[in-house]
Amino acid sequence: MRVWCKEVTVNSMNAELSFFSSLKNFDLRLFVKPLVFILCLMPFALLMMNALNNNLGPNPVEEMIRTLGDWGIYFLLTGLFISPARKVFNQVWLIRYRRMMGLFAFFYVSMHFLGYIWFEQFFNVQDIVKDIIKRPFISIGFICYLLLVPLAVTSTAGMMKRLKKNWGRLHKVVYPVSVLALLHYFMMVKADFLVPGIMLVILSVLLGYRLVSRFKS
Repeated sequence: MRVWCKEVTVNSMNAELSFFSSLKNFDLRLFVKPLVFILCLMPFALLMMNALNNNLGPNPVEEMIRTLGDWGIYFLLTGLFISPARKVFNQVWLIRYRRMMGLFAFFYVSMHFLGYIWFEQFFNVQDIVKDIIKRPFISIGFICYLLLVPLAVTSTAGMMKRLKKNWGRLHKVVYPVSVLALLHYFMMVKADFLVPGIMLVILSVLLGYRLVSRFKS
């Protein structure tokens, strides 16, 4: 009886050690990255749900297009925030999410542009061209989108290896793109400059940090 109890105790201890060992070896990234991906999609899902339920206010088209554009800029700034945060807080793991933030920025800006050419211009190419020429803030927004396309296309690990040093040079285009995106925002709003003003302060800090770091190095 005592021998049997000892065997049960040893087996239970081994099972506990095996369980804690498996927890120690568990890669949290396998859980966190999909969760971050889902969270990044949530604004789009909520916007679509509100659109289907007619909860976008008196001007649903404008609300939808502007919200998508806002989130595009939010993700641009988040992507720019990751590198300084990694260095300042010594959190190397943050760099794993930089490409995801950049691609979500491109996704939301693409949806912003699609909403404009679909619901405002009804895919009328002549009207789109006229509007781009006539309204400067539309022109700047269109330039931003064109500049983002090669960044999204070359975001893969394969393109990074193929372009080598040129990859880093190309992706520095994100800095003027962010400035132009905020200029587009400022020119679009007519009265309330609070949100774009806050974004401008954040972008100034992020770009300022990079300039200081470059001069120090």
